[in-house]
Amino acid sequence: MRAMRDLTYPPVIVTAKTLFRAMGLRFQLDGTEHVPREGGVLLAFNHIGYVDFVLGGFAAHPSRRLVRFMAKREVFDHPVGGPVMRSMHHISVDRAEGAQSLDDALRYLQSGEAVGIFPEATISRSFEPKEFKTGAVRIAAEAGVPLVPVALWGTQRILTKDHPRDLSRGKTIGIRVGEPMHPTGEDPVKETLELRERVVGLVDAAIDAYPANEQPPGSWWLPASRGGSAPTPERALELDEEERARRAARRAARDQG
Repeated sequence: MRAMRDLTYPPVIVTAKTLFRAMGLRFQLDGTEHVPREGGVLLAFNHIGYVDFVLGGFAAHPSRRLVRFMAKREVFDHPVGGPVMRSMHHISVDRAEGAQSLDDALRYLQSGEAVGIFPEATISRSFEPKEFKTGAVRIAAEAGVPLVPVALWGTQRILTKDHPRDLSRGKTIGIRVGEPMHPTGEDPVKETLELRERVVGLVDAAIDAYPANEQPPGSWWLPASRGGSAPTPERALELDEEERARRAARRAARDQG
């Protein structure tokens, strides 16, 4: 696989940094030295908001890496966002036919790229890590690359499910990177549980380090287990099921029409 030509990604980063400065975003970065400066690496993120794939790339910025994120196909179907995503060499994930996205991720990793993946597959409404799919450890094991856990915190305050976007100034974004894992693929379930435990620990550390004045008790973006008013994990699962039912009903109505 030839080295990727990045005509779009660098100027997008410059534009994003300008926007983030205008928004007064403050970044709390920790552990970024765990992202290798070269060679294939798979970064596994928790998923709490729609801008995670934008802000998550900052985990690799100190290492001068461009992260190719695996994102759902619907993002690539957007008339504006789709061409931009493809020009940045992100990876489209079709949940109905996932084999192609796995092949793409393997090719990228084996050619020395940094790839980002969200093992939860969907945004966590509780803001606590949901159950992880085994794809991350299987991909890393097959590609023979390190798997680096990453926690994001604060991105949900900008744009997430069930809440209006908030572009007001002065938010803190926490990004914590853990030590790399080296999955063998011999027991993907066990290794996935270990990955999730590491991410959970990083999320907890990110919450602990977050400015107290930005997440007072009762905050909607704070987990219920931390005194926030976010849905409990159990209620969040119910909301996910209700959302899936609504989507299925809309598809059925379209098919009938």
